[in-house]
This record gives sequence, structure tokens and C-alpha cells, in this order.
Amino acid sequence: MKKIIAVIDGLKYSESTTEYAVYLAKLTGSHLVGVFLDDYTYHSYKVYDLVNERSYIDEDKVAMLDRKDEKARGEAADRFSQACQAAGLNYAVHHDRNVAIHELLHESVFADLLIIDNKETFTHYEEKVPTRFMRDLLSEVQCPVLVVPGKFNPFVKAVLLYDGEPSSVYAIKTFSYVFSGLDGLDIQVVSVRSLRDTMHVPDNRLMKEFMKRHFPKAEFTVLRGDAATEIVDQLKNRDENLLVVLGAYNRGTVSRWFRPSMADILMEELNKPLFIAHHS
Repeated sequence: MKKIIAVIDGLKYSESTTEYAVYLAKLTGSHLVGVFLDDYTYHSYKVYDLVNERSYIDEDKVAMLDRKDEKARGEAADRFSQACQAAGLNYAVHHDRNVAIHELLHESVFADLLIIDNKETFTHYEEKVPTRFMRDLLSEVQCPVLVVPGKFNPFVKAVLLYDGEPSSVYAIKTFSYVFSGLDGLDIQVVSVRSLRDTMHVPDNRLMKEFMKRHFPKAEFTVLRGDAATEIVDQLKNRDENLLVVLGAYNRGTVSRWFRPSMADILMEELNKPLFIAHHS
């Protein structure tokens, strides 16, 4: 049994995070933990909401709005628990009340997979995808991450992005371990080669030998051109319910492909779940 953590903002509840988490926990027989980041610095209200007509902070209003937030967080935890119970899962709920990013990074040390909505900010305002919170999380997280879109669609095919770098092989390897129960998935390995390269996948013999042991029915697709452009063009308009697997998202990476900007582009351009794994 594996441990999956679903990251949830109790003030802006993500139904899709819960749906993906419950779906995968049930398919893989995993223990599911709902991590509610009830950061003491984060509220649904803004500072100017607290000022009275005399330009003072209204303490009664602060107390009222805090109670409202506490109630919303409690109701969110109840919704998560009810979904887990309905699916017959082994589950738990954690309420982490310190700084959200620090609490989550610590939780990730003890998890096999972290699931989070791609729009999470843990602030009361909206940001463009990828948000600052997501950038900070993906740069330092200690387990694989499944970044999910706002609408749940169970995926039927996994596209594994492979550029010949150890980080991309590590992501594929980690994906095979974490999702070992999803034997029915169609698998496609996608590589992009430059104009001066052959149309074989990098390390062709070794890679195909490796894939034969992990995903023996995988199909290989080799594209030519700029990696970011070709990957987005290949995946953006496909109607299939896809999961995209890619390598390390960490600052200073030397990979030709899976640098932070590539992951950022995929989060922005593709409305599909992304499985992202670090390679240290």
C-alpha cells in the first residue's frame, strides 16, 4: 500500500483534486491523506475588509470573519472525508496550521505521491498558471507530484516525455512504481530530436530494453524540431484523456528539455494532468 497526499485549500476547495486522489487511491489500493493547509497567515478576507468607518480595525469583524473561515475549512474537510468514505478508502485528514509551503514540503518527505490543483495559490487572490506557490513547491518537493486541472477526467493513456537525460528516465521509472496498479493504460514515449540528430530515440537500445521491462506495449514517437513547440503541438489538441509524465522541475537543472520553463509551458498550455518527478 502506498501513501498519497491530496493538497487542499479549505477556503477554495478543489473538487478535482479530491476526485483524482480518490480515483487513484482506489485503483492503486493506497492510503489517502487529505492535507489541509490552514496557514495562520491566510484568510479569505483582505485587510481593508476589517476597517470600520473610523479607519480602525474592527476586532468584532475580525472574530466573525475568522469564525466564517474556520467553518469553511471544517466543511471542506467533511466533503473530503465523505468522498473517501463513499469510495471505501483507508484515509486520514491532516490540518497543518503553520506556513503552507513549509508544511507541505515537510509532508512530501513522507509521501509516495502528492496531488494538487494547478491553480493553487493559498492566497485570497488569483494568479496565472503556474502560480508562485506551485513554482516554489515543484522546485523543492520531496516526492513525485501529480498536477491536476480543474476538471476531473480519468486518464486512459500516459505520454512519457523522454529526452535522453537521467531526469526523464527517472520520471518514467518513478511513474511505473507509483502507478503499478494501472496496468490498462496505453503508453506512448515521445522524444524530440534536432535537425542534426537521427530519428532514433536517445540511447535507443538501452531505452527500449528498459521500457520492455516496465511497459512492454509502449509505442515510440520521435518528432523533429524545437522540443517545447513540438510537445505542445503534439498534445494540446488531442481529445484523449491523457496523463503527461515529465522529468525534474528544479532550479539549475542541466537538462536540455525539462527545465522549469518546459513544465511551466505544459501547465499553462495543456488542460491535462502532469506527473512530475525530481531526479537528484
